[in-house]
Amino acid sequence: MAEEQGNLVRVALPPLAWARTAGRAPTVVFFPGFNSNMNGEKAMALASLCAARGQAMLRFDYSGHGASGGRFEDGTIGAWTADALDIIDALTEGDLVLVGSSMGGWIALLVALARPRRVTGLIGIAAAPDFTEILMWNAMSFETRETLRRLGKIMAPSRYGPAMPITLALIEEGRRHLLLERPIPLACPVRLLHGQADPEVPWELALRLAEQITTPDLHLTLVKDGDHRLSRPADLALLGATLAGLLAENGG
Repeated sequence: MAEEQGNLVRVALPPLAWARTAGRAPTVVFFPGFNSNMNGEKAMALASLCAARGQAMLRFDYSGHGASGGRFEDGTIGAWTADALDIIDALTEGDLVLVGSSMGGWIALLVALARPRRVTGLIGIAAAPDFTEILMWNAMSFETRETLRRLGKIMAPSRYGPAMPITLALIEEGRRHLLLERPIPLACPVRLLHGQADPEVPWELALRLAEQITTPDLHLTLVKDGDHRLSRPADLALLGATLAGLLAENGG
């Protein structure tokens, strides 16, 4: 089945770029990371795997990301979660398996909590729930925090490209969606993949996340020499095998 591409047009909100392939249920939905997009290596590897299996798949860009409209610095965790829910509600039916990378893991968790009857499986790849608080705000010096409060925005260096704007709104709004301080009531199977050489999101965060998710059907796989992206051929093979296992459980 050929992949279809388009834009979800919304009233008073930026249009969202998407690509989907029709196929059997459940639909696999990929959630990109912070300042990433739906054309990354993991997303494309999963798209190829799903196409080969005849599996339905949807990938998309949040507002301010990739080919979607809007400005990156206007985004927040809540806004990007709303983007994901708009895309899913408009373009999919029936059961879903969510696959989230880094920030996408946080968004996928929030979507699973918002649509519990539809989500039948979830994979987190270096999932980074609460990163705006734990990995950004808590890591800032007093001087950086004061600058952020005064200006409303700072530019943060990135290992993967130009410096990125970090806004006070991103930090403050993110506090409405923090997950790790209480049990996360998910009943579906969950698979977490995390590299122990990840310089961005410490692998210990995966242990904390695994402890808080309530489902008994949770497997955590640590990749000793894996980095944050987990995009090497062996990493992609692990991701593919993990997805195939979940789909088998779902009858897909």
